[in-house]
Amino acid sequence: QIEHRPWPLPDGPWIMSQSWHDLLFAHWPVDAAHLRPLIPAPLDVDKFQSEAWIGVVPFRMSGVRLRATPALPTLSAFPELNVRTYVSHNGKPGVWFFSLDAANAIAVSVARAWFHLPYFNARMRCENRNGWIEYSSERTHRGAPAAKLHASYRPTGEVFRAQPGTLDHFLTERYCLYAAAAKGQLTRGEIQHAPWQLQPAQADFSENTMIEAAMNIECGSPAPPLTDDPRRPTQPLLHFSARQDVIVWNPQRIECG
Repeated sequence: QIEHRPWPLPDGPWIMSQSWHDLLFAHWPVDAAHLRPLIPAPLDVDKFQSEAWIGVVPFRMSGVRLRATPALPTLSAFPELNVRTYVSHNGKPGVWFFSLDAANAIAVSVARAWFHLPYFNARMRCENRNGWIEYSSERTHRGAPAAKLHASYRPTGEVFRAQPGTLDHFLTERYCLYAAAAKGQLTRGEIQHAPWQLQPAQADFSENTMIEAAMNIECGSPAPPLTDDPRRPTQPLLHFSARQDVIVWNPQRIECG
């Protein structure tokens, strides 16, 4: 199914597949000016009706495998948690990750080296209890800023597909990610999946320092308030998705001249 994609599938074979389960999108509006110093200059901070957004996204992975290889039980299933915003380059909108925490040291090492993504080791738990996803994460990565998430969340409504032009679509339907290699060279990694099957959600965050830690990683100073404008909601916009199957292509360098 590719008719929903904003551009054609990339040339060449995909290299990895994985499945995402019990995923929560928790998004807060934020001034683009707060994010601009944290994003490499060749990338544009993507905005919806003049507003940038930052997201905290907990879920669990399964079936992580390279093409033509089986999924190994000890390597293929683990919780993951990311902090992200949205960027574009030459008209291609994508995701910029401030941090990605995972409960699998091998996956963290491979992702940092191969995909140039800011992965960190963490002690994590993800369980379904009476329809609620009980999720906890505490970063254990040596030398990294402390970061924690303790949350419970669940879907609260019918499944729907986000329509183009809506905020729901802007925040979820992204088909590439951007990253910076050690010397600052930017890369773009293409991904493919079916349109998101979303549900409205409810969440209780008993502890959440992920955004502050992510911004500190980048700029070494306290995170700016996300809701300094009284017209902005203090509660995040929430979406749930039970499952998404994904294939990934090898990241490619992009020209920034």
